[in-house]
Amino acid sequence: MTKSLSRVIAEFGDLQKRFGDSDAKILRALGVLSKSRFTDVDSLIRCHETLLFFRAYPPNARVLKRVEAILKTFAQRISKLRAADLDLSALDDPEVSGIAGTSVTSNFSYPIVRWLASKYPAQISIDWDWFEEEERFGTAVARFLPLLEEDAMVEAHVPYRDWLCAAKGRANELVWLISRFESLQIAEKARAELYDSLKIHVRWRFGARVSRSSVKLPVRRTFFHASPLIPRREISLTAELSSPPIPVRRLSTAQGAAILDLARTTSAVRYRELHGFTFGDARRVLKADLGRGTEAFVFGVPVARRLPLRAYHAALICKNGVPVGYFEGLSIFERMESGFNLYYTFREGETAWLYARILRLMRQLLGVSVISIDPYQVGHENQEGIESGAFWFYRKLGFRPVRPELMKLTLSEESKMGADPRRRTSARTLRKLAAGHMLFELPGAGAGAWDSFQARNVGLAVQRRMAREFGGDTQGIRTHSVDFVRRALGLRTLGWTEDKRIAFEHLALVLAMVPLDEWSFRDKQLGARLIEAKGSRDEALFLKLMQSHSPLRAAMIRLGS
Repeated sequence: MTKSLSRVIAEFGDLQKRFGDSDAKILRALGVLSKSRFTDVDSLIRCHETLLFFRAYPPNARVLKRVEAILKTFAQRISKLRAADLDLSALDDPEVSGIAGTSVTSNFSYPIVRWLASKYPAQISIDWDWFEEEERFGTAVARFLPLLEEDAMVEAHVPYRDWLCAAKGRANELVWLISRFESLQIAEKARAELYDSLKIHVRWRFGARVSRSSVKLPVRRTFFHASPLIPRREISLTAELSSPPIPVRRLSTAQGAAILDLARTTSAVRYRELHGFTFGDARRVLKADLGRGTEAFVFGVPVARRLPLRAYHAALICKNGVPVGYFEGLSIFERMESGFNLYYTFREGETAWLYARILRLMRQLLGVSVISIDPYQVGHENQEGIESGAFWFYRKLGFRPVRPELMKLTLSEESKMGADPRRRTSARTLRKLAAGHMLFELPGAGAGAWDSFQARNVGLAVQRRMAREFGGDTQGIRTHSVDFVRRALGLRTLGWTEDKRIAFEHLALVLAMVPLDEWSFRDKQLGARLIEAKGSRDEALFLKLMQSHSPLRAAMIRLGS
């Protein structure tokens, strides 16, 4: 790698932060990079990530055209580096994995492996170098490999791969294995648990079409950034959450399935899985136009995959068709626990604006007005969060620590930074600040009401009641709770689907700890409606009914605090 090319790559990366006055410099850098040959992996990675950034945030059509042309060459460039026998292990890092011409290896969950087997059967295989669970593997596959016990029950080193090869014929061994798991006459959950216990590492040699270098949704109109990006200091979360409604439309089932495939692909090449992507409901996918070339695709999950108490929603975020991040919201009444992640490549983009728009969308769809941030998001047991200063990202948007001692430390640190603008909070202090939740409350949301709430506390309260009143009898507390709530609310559950009955059973465990006899007739009717809504096609209705039920809200906050 010549010094001149190294300098071009460094300058090209710096241009990410400059829009409106550097188009000519970007084009010159692209001209050099298109003709250059990379001789080291680190430089190739830096160049690739900058190209991807400009693909999502192009200043003009000429830059976008050249960027896309260069990205198409990366599979060939990596092939040349591999032929030169260079160490390419850096390409496996989750921060940069997914480049064309590479692969990923991970012990993906059963639903994702099953999906890979259906979509990309020729590209997946078992990575036997990671194979460790021999005994469990032998026990599991003996169900569909006749006479395997002859070997597995007495031999020390069983050649399981030989057995698989003999049984599968010409089929892909992993695809064949998944087909055998699918044939087992057991519940889907049990099938997944059995497969996941084997800890099989799957190698996915994905094609260029689904790599990060290429994957992109078609867009009708590209948003070009001819002026500087919107900085965090210009974002008011309060103003954004009260802004005009965001245009939203529902996709067809086929369109929703295609978007879910994109979400799973985008995650898998980064070694990630998200509950809402793995189990997303293709029948209810919403497309929202956030503005500035940004779209969010919002997913719910089928009844069988929902959380017992909170409503679950996830979103894939695309900028000019390029997947740039995701969002996950766990909501109860007006409170939403927010998980927001921009992929590493795009964190120099309009992060605060994007986050604010996603929250505006969630408020519009679900009626939430209190946003909670988990300690992990701001750095608790998360070194990346510490290094990025995530605490201050949320604090400067208006979030506050809910623990008094952490609020006191925050105010002290803000005072010191006010006296010395060059001051940077130490990693040690950031770890202290990350020890508790942060909340943002819209005016009128009832300040402080949710400060001590955690959904986990509600579950623990149920466990304590089970131990105290039912001697640890799980079925006993379930049966008692269902019968009590059915009588108290006058519920008629005949004709309910199995999924609806399960949803009711979960809620009943909590409602049985609430003084239902003190509720008004209207409150009981509303309670019955929200129980049915939990098992309906859209959890948004469940949430909105919850938000109208003051006695239940007060009881839930008490149980969860």
